[in-house]
Amino acid sequence: MEKSRRHYSPQQKVAILREHLIAQVPISELCEKYHIHPTLFYQWQKTFFENGAAVFERERPRSQSLGKEQEKINRLETKLKDRNEALAELMEEHVRLKKELGEI
Repeated sequence: MEKSRRHYSPQQKVAILREHLIAQVPISELCEKYHIHPTLFYQWQKTFFENGAAVFERERPRSQSLGKEQEKINRLETKLKDRNEALAELMEEHVRLKKELGEI
């Protein structure tokens, strides 16, 4: 009889690793509970620790890029406000001139 392969999502893998690392459930119990080979568990653990630093590295550039995006938004909002004010002044002048010429 052939065993069917089980596929675990990344979230499930982290949850299984957490059981060992936080709850200190022995690896042998986890492997039996989830029907995985200890070698596979150790591969997940190795991958988890090798890639763990990437989570922290991504935070900084993301927050920096959000800061740059916010600066750009602020700059564009100021530019839009200035244009709206200039347009309002031009419209006032236009209406004043029309009144002087008797067109209104």
